[in-house]
Amino acid sequence: MSTDVTDKLPASAPPGKGGGPAAAGGLLRLMLNGLRRNMRQYGMLIALGLIVVLFQVWTGGDLLLPRNVSNLVLQNSYILILAIGMMLVIIAGHIDLSVGSLTAFVGAFAAVLTVQHGLAWPVALVLCLLVGAVAGSVQGFLIAYLGIPSFIVTLAGMLLFRGLTEIFLKGQTLGPFPNGLQKLGNGFLPETGPNTNYHNLTLLLGLALLAFVVFQEVRDRKRQQEFSLEVLPRNAFLLKLVAIAAAILAVTLLLASYKGAPIILIILGVLVVGYGYVMRNAVFGRHIYAIGGNLPAAKLSGVKDKKVTFYVFLNMGVLAALAGLVVAARLNAASPKAGLNFELEAIASSFIGGASMSGGVGTVLGAIIGGLVLGVLNNGMNLLSVGTDWQQVIKGLALLAAVGFDVWNKRKSGS
Repeated sequence: MSTDVTDKLPASAPPGKGGGPAAAGGLLRLMLNGLRRNMRQYGMLIALGLIVVLFQVWTGGDLLLPRNVSNLVLQNSYILILAIGMMLVIIAGHIDLSVGSLTAFVGAFAAVLTVQHGLAWPVALVLCLLVGAVAGSVQGFLIAYLGIPSFIVTLAGMLLFRGLTEIFLKGQTLGPFPNGLQKLGNGFLPETGPNTNYHNLTLLLGLALLAFVVFQEVRDRKRQQEFSLEVLPRNAFLLKLVAIAAAILAVTLLLASYKGAPIILIILGVLVVGYGYVMRNAVFGRHIYAIGGNLPAAKLSGVKDKKVTFYVFLNMGVLAALAGLVVAARLNAASPKAGLNFELEAIASSFIGGASMSGGVGTVLGAIIGGLVLGVLNNGMNLLSVGTDWQQVIKGLALLAAVGFDVWNKRKSGS
């Protein structure tokens, strides 16, 4: 049966080739459709931008002072590390309540090794990461192979590690740490090159990051087009690149005008790139999404769900150990009260960043965005001298709003 050629033509001419208002309306519709499809990611990114602008105005410009931006990174680095691991746990359909206590225990273990026994800090660092791996693997084994719910196992772990922390430290604060370990939580990249009134190495790293992000965005867009997937219109894509470039350059200049990039920021960058690649491109990442999204279907597809779950919790233990080292290094002491409510901050960061209660949904970048939302809220309210009582209320409302938005978005998508 013959088909009229006009049936294959678009209703309006493409932008830039005629069509007038109809073309502009079509472009706007495509942009709105792209925004709706990525509402979880773009919505919180927009919210983060609005929060930054509001607190920048309310604090009289203090929020984005170079020194405060650097402090913002240092103060929230360990929560962001925990949020990365927690996002993977939640995507797999589980929860981990033990990470706050485990960070405290690892900090105490590091203090005993380096302060009391004089062990070299690089050796102590490796041993602490191994302790985190063992703790995570034990919990992962109980959850994956014995079938005990993750809530129960990690709740027990929370009590166990908190008690062990008290035993190790005997109820006292222990410090200070060696200088090399202190730099993990408070150190900055060294000065290099000529005097330019900026930190040269930070500028170079910022430009390298900008080039890498633009390359990734362009490559991802080409891949989507090769598979005939829907992509943002060219003008909208260019606008997105300009916004990303402006944000990276702004943060780079702010950090470079103070002491440069903190060492922990480089570690965070490596974690974000590495885990982002695993979750997007590696088989292991796809399996995590599969068991969290539909466990029976994943099993029928040959996914080794027990093995994946085991490694997810082992990974969470290692990241909790790293966060514990960063906390202890920043405070320059191990405290029995360290890590209190860290698990709640990490869980809140994941849900604010787009994770779903039912599992199978979320991104590493989303966890970072969620953590930054909480971090900017904390920092901005501290600058405004808001009481800790009201800070808790506001953060609770922010979490409730994020989860409510997730439920509304899923219902609307379903309808």
